[in-house]
Formats: sequence, C-alpha cells, structure tokens
Amino acid sequence: MGRENQTWMSEFILLGLSSFWETQVSLFVLFLAMYLVTVLGNFLLILLIRMDSRLNTPMYFFLSVLSFVDICYSNSIVPQMLVHFLSASKSIPFHSCLLQLLYVSLALGGSEFFLLGAMAYDRYVAVCHPLHYIVIMHGGLCLGLAAGCLVAGFMNSLMETIITFRLPLCHKVINHFACETLAVLRLACVDISFNKVMAAISGFLVIMLPCSLVLFSYGRIVAAILRIHSTQGRRKAFGTCASHLTVVCMCFGAAIFTYLRPQSASSMEEEKMVALFYSVVAPMLNPLIYSLRNKEVMAALQKVSEKFRDKG
Repeated sequence: MGRENQTWMSEFILLGLSSFWETQVSLFVLFLAMYLVTVLGNFLLILLIRMDSRLNTPMYFFLSVLSFVDICYSNSIVPQMLVHFLSASKSIPFHSCLLQLLYVSLALGGSEFFLLGAMAYDRYVAVCHPLHYIVIMHGGLCLGLAAGCLVAGFMNSLMETIITFRLPLCHKVINHFACETLAVLRLACVDISFNKVMAAISGFLVIMLPCSLVLFSYGRIVAAILRIHSTQGRRKAFGTCASHLTVVCMCFGAAIFTYLRPQSASSMEEEKMVALFYSVVAPMLNPLIYSLRNKEVMAALQKVSEKFRDKG
C-alpha cells in the first residue's frame, strides 16, 4: 500500500506562508532582497578569503566552507519560494520534494551544525594553545574536518530521508513553504512512532553532539581568558570568538527550538517562522556578522576596494 501511494503521489502542494495575493507580492520583494544579500554577501566573503593572504588561516578556511554551504542552502529553497509567491500553482514534484528534504532540510543543515562544532574546536586551539595553533590546525586536519562535516551531514540526511519516504502518504498538501521533515511526516496515514524515535536520534547526533563540542570548547576558552591578566589581552582573545559565538547561539537556538522540544508544544506557524529563520535569515546574517565584527575582514574589503578603485 505504501509503495502504491508513493507512486500515485506524483506531486505535493505547498501551502506556503500566505494565501493573500498582496501579501505574497510583498513577501516576494522581501525574500528576493534577502536572497540577493545572502548570495552576494557569502560570495564576497569567499572571494575576500581567497584574495587576501592574511585570511589564509584555518578559521577563514572553515568560514569559506560555511559560506559555500549557506549559498547552496539559499539556492535550494528560496528560488522555489519566489516562484510560488507569484504563481497560482504551488505544486512540487515528488522527486523535487525528495531532493529538497534530502538536500536542504537535513544534509546542508546538518553539515552546518558540524562545521560550527569544528570552528569551535579551531577557536579553542587558537585561544588555549596559541603557540601550537599552526602545527595542530594544519591543512590536512582542516580539510579532513571539513570533509567529515559534509559527509556526516549527508549520511544522516540519506538515512532519515529514506525512512521518511518509505511511509505510506495519504495526503498531498504540505502546510509549509518547503518539504521539511516534520511537515512531511504529518502526511503519513500510519503510526510514525518509529520515525519520531529516529528523528530524536538524528537530532541528538546532528544538534547536540556539535553543541556539546561547542560548550566544551567555550568552557575551556572562558577559563583560559580568565587567566589572562591584562584587559586588552582578554578583549583580544574574546574578540576572536565573538562572531562565531553569535552565529552558534543563533543557529543552535533555532534548531533546538524546532526539533528538540515536545511536538505538542509547537504549532505549524511557529515551525514555519523558525524554519524561515534558520533557512533564510541565518544564511543572510552569517557573512554580515563575520564581516562587521571582524577587523581583518573589513581591512581585506578595504584593500580590495582600493585595488579596484585604482584600476578604475
């Protein structure tokens, strides 16, 4: 029965964020602007890191990978939202929904959490072992950590997507703006207790393990900073972590609110708003946070601007 239903279910209908035309037009303009800022901001950050030799450090390597993931994240979800805002048909083919769940909600999101954990370890080494930083965080380790984060995210995504789409789906209307895990599970016409258990395990692995690494790293960082006697030294040490800590609180807070609290305590509208935050708003804010709060990035931007001005 399950396979027959899935074969028959050739497409899904996404309800989106609003059914009013005027609101949808306004949302189209808003999300188009956010999409452009996201793509241009992250692309510019990657370009700066590649062009300025002073930014060829492990911290900026991880930041460039994070920006690449954010660009992929935005390109996977926002263009479809923009089309649906201005079209009468808000359908999405079955295979597109499958790929979006596999590619967006789970793989890239999971990879980003693991990357934030790896970046926390990088900051721990930089603050607690500054004399051995370059030796410990060598190129091979950085590449291995980045690749491991991406592979872990996609493996977790593949497992959960297969389990989700093996369910017999009795409905085709998804009360969401994208094929998101919790929204798709609500379409099932059988007991989904096993899926809830697997989702909890997945949430623990993808969210709580990196979060635990972040908490451990920053616990050691705070202890190391408190041992610094000079106020200027403390500010400098904390300044190297402030941007990353801001992004960590923003991303992990939204994910924990969505996936690790009792399902009965949440509503679909709340889940949509939180999903919008970590899938649309956070990728836009990440390059701004790392740029505006980072003197090295701002100096690199000024240097590149002067170079282009001189050529002009």
